[in-house]
Amino acid sequence: MSLFDLKLQEIHTQLQTKQITVSDLVNESYTRIGRVDGKVKAFLKLDEENARNTAKSLDEQLDKSESRGLLFGLPIGIKDNIVTEGVTTTCASQFLRNFNPVYDATVVSKLKEAQAVSIGKLNMDEFAMGGSNENSSFQITYNPWNTEYVPGGSSGGSAAAVAAGEVYFSLGSDTGGSIRQPAAYCGIVGLKPTYGLVSRFGLVAFASSLDQIGPLTKNVEDSAYLLQTIAGHDPKDSTSAKVDIPDYISALSGDVKGLRIALPKEYMGEGIDPAVRESVLSALKVLESLGAVVEEVSLPHSEYAVATYYLLASSEASSNLARFDGVRYGVRADNPKNLLDLYHRSRSEGFGPEVKRRIMLGTYALSSGYYDAYYLKAQKVRTLIKQDFDNVFENYDVVIGPTAPTTAFKVGSQVNDPLTMYLNDILTIPVNLAGVPAISVPCGFADGLPIGLQIIGKALSEATILRVAHAFEQHTDFHKQRPQL
Repeated sequence: MSLFDLKLQEIHTQLQTKQITVSDLVNESYTRIGRVDGKVKAFLKLDEENARNTAKSLDEQLDKSESRGLLFGLPIGIKDNIVTEGVTTTCASQFLRNFNPVYDATVVSKLKEAQAVSIGKLNMDEFAMGGSNENSSFQITYNPWNTEYVPGGSSGGSAAAVAAGEVYFSLGSDTGGSIRQPAAYCGIVGLKPTYGLVSRFGLVAFASSLDQIGPLTKNVEDSAYLLQTIAGHDPKDSTSAKVDIPDYISALSGDVKGLRIALPKEYMGEGIDPAVRESVLSALKVLESLGAVVEEVSLPHSEYAVATYYLLASSEASSNLARFDGVRYGVRADNPKNLLDLYHRSRSEGFGPEVKRRIMLGTYALSSGYYDAYYLKAQKVRTLIKQDFDNVFENYDVVIGPTAPTTAFKVGSQVNDPLTMYLNDILTIPVNLAGVPAISVPCGFADGLPIGLQIIGKALSEATILRVAHAFEQHTDFHKQRPQL
C-alpha cells in the first residue's frame, strides 16, 4: 500500500507520532515517479535536491512540540504556468524553455508557509491552450487509466500525476475547464474556484478575465484543505476578492437534505455519450436518496458558450502574449536583420501551432472593423450566460451535470481537428464565463475510463459545492479506485 493511499488526517497523525517522516513521503513520490512517469510523462521538471533538503528540514521540526498544519510535509506538483523561484517555468513552450523566475507565485508562497513540499513542475498544453495535453512543445502526457488515451488539458500533467500516485495533490489552472475536464478524464477531484477567490499573481496569463488556479486531489476532503490554504485576498492581484474565507472543512457535513439541484436540459442533450448520461442520472439518484430535490431547468444561452469563449479567450491571449517578443525574456532568434525580424522570428520559432492559431483569431476579433461584430458581441453574450446562472440560482442551490460530454479520447484522434477538440469544453466553459465555482468528482466508468460529475454553485459558494460533492463521495466508491500502471 502506498503512503499516498492514506487519508490526509492519517498521514498527519503518523507524522505527529513519528511513524513516518517527511523524507518518507518525498521518497514515496520520487520512487513512484521513477517507476511510472516513463509511461505517464506528467512531469517536465523535478526539483529533487530542494525537495529532499526541505524534507530533512521539516523532519527536524518533528522533534519539536509545535503545532503543524495538515499540509505539513505533503508532496505537491505545480502546473508549469505557475512561477516558482529558481525552478524553470516554461508553460510547456519553447519560448520560455530558459525562463527561471526570481519570485514565487502567491499560491506557491502559501504552500511553502503551510510547509508542503514541491516535487516539480507538471506538463500542460502550451500556454494552457488545449484540452488534451498534446499541445505541449516538450512531450505528450498520457492517461494513467489507459496510456493510449489523453489525460485532458490543459492541466493534464497535474491530473495525471495525482491519478498515477506520483504526488499527493497538485495545482492546476482553469480558463475554460482546464482543471475539471482532466480531473474527469483521470478519475480524480478538480475544483475551479470563484474568479478572484485565489490569487492569480504569478500565474502566466492566458485569458485574464477567465483564468483561475485550483486544486486537483484524490478526494473532496483534500480539495477543501488545499483550497483553505490557497484562498484569500492578495494585494498583488488587482482582481483578488476582498472576502472572508469560510471554514471549508467544517462544511463537509454530508447533509444535503432539502438541497435544491438544477439539472440543465442543455447539459444532457445531443452530443452527450449515453454512458455519461446514465452515470450522471445515477449520481443524481444518490443525492435524491439523501434528501436533495432535483428539477430540470434551462440555461438557454449555453449553446453560444463555446463561440463566445474562443472569441474572448483568444482576444485576451492575443493581448497577453504580445509581451513575448524575444526582447525582455524568453528565447530570442539568432542574428535578426532588424527589430521587426527579431519579433517575427522569435515568435514564429517560440510558439506552437495552437498558440499561433489563437493569437491570430484574437487579433482578428480585436481589429478595426471587426471589434463590434465579434469581441463586443461576445461580451454581450457572456453577460447573458451569466444572467442564465443568476436566474437559476435564485431558486436552486447548485447546478449539476456532466463535466465532459464523453470519456477521454485516444491520443492523436482529435489533434488535427481543433473544432472538435474545442467542443470537449462545452460543459465547462459557461462556468468560467460566469465566474462561478465548480467541482468535478468521479461518478462512474465506461470502457475502463472515468466519468466526471460537475457540481456548479453561485459565486463564493465553494462550501456548498464541496458539501454536495463530499456527500456524494461518501455514498459511492468511484474516488477510491486507482489505475493499474
